[in-house]
Amino acid sequence: MIVDNALYHQGKRVPLGAGDDQSLGHARVPCDPGDFQWIGIHDPSPDELQLIADTFDLHPLAVEDAGDSHQRPKLEHYGQTLFLVLKTLWYVDAEDAVETGEINVFVGKDFVVTVRHGEGIDLAESRRDLEARAKVLEAGPMGVVYAICDRVVDEYERVGAALEEDVDEVEQSVFSTARTDDSTRIYVLKREIAEVRRAVLPLREPMRKLSTVSESGAIPRALIPITSEAATYFRDVADHLQRVSEVIDSLDILLSTAYDGHLARISVQQNEDMRKISAGAALVVVPTLIAGVYGMNFTHMPELSWTYGYPFALVLMAGVAAGLFALFKKSGWL
Repeated sequence: MIVDNALYHQGKRVPLGAGDDQSLGHARVPCDPGDFQWIGIHDPSPDELQLIADTFDLHPLAVEDAGDSHQRPKLEHYGQTLFLVLKTLWYVDAEDAVETGEINVFVGKDFVVTVRHGEGIDLAESRRDLEARAKVLEAGPMGVVYAICDRVVDEYERVGAALEEDVDEVEQSVFSTARTDDSTRIYVLKREIAEVRRAVLPLREPMRKLSTVSESGAIPRALIPITSEAATYFRDVADHLQRVSEVIDSLDILLSTAYDGHLARISVQQNEDMRKISAGAALVVVPTLIAGVYGMNFTHMPELSWTYGYPFALVLMAGVAAGLFALFKKSGWL
């Protein structure tokens, strides 16, 4: 489950030797001042996670949270270690589904341990991108944290863009002339937006803490140094996160409005159907009434002895029906 293990010196990766993913996978490498080690783990077993915890002296409560893939985003510090939880998101367009994963990050003065759950973001790509940016790597472990947060929030923006497309499709369908049943899809999209919100909103506070440089801040600078330049990078991530949050809120409002519009259209369509049914019933009822009158066969009905009485009744029924049809057509009932 060790995906990668590397030592970084002055913004450059230092090979650990042949077979380092295996023989040195769980080992803590001695680091010079300014150097740090980054170990990436994917879906570790409890024994593997405990071995890493023992090697890097990680707090038991943080290790317990890292073993559970259903944590909410948060930032905590235990002794000399920071513990950051991030929710990863990706969108399955065919199913209108937002899938979630999780990344747990342990940060010390000379190490970073990332524990990834699920099939979401592949940190190997983030590592390669970061290794091509020596200036960010020179920031030490916080440079790694920034790269991970930036990649996660970028994926949030992609998910938000995909949801925007689907919400636009729903709006077009709801307000189209065709009769559509959009209530199910609206519910599904609102549920997925709620899933995105559970990942995005709690992350704003950790990003605020990471973007704040203060001796009396939530993260002691003596624990993990956060320079003004590093804080600037985190403020950029926080800005993108705020933008995603606003998009999600607006999409939720649009879906609620679309659902109200959908119900209103159903009500209007039902009224139109009732008008058509009423008009159709009138076209049948009036001739039936005339036929009922002339079907009584009373002795003193004048038309009974009239040669043209029967044709007169038929013409009367047809004429009344035609008049009603023209009246309903003109009023829009048919």
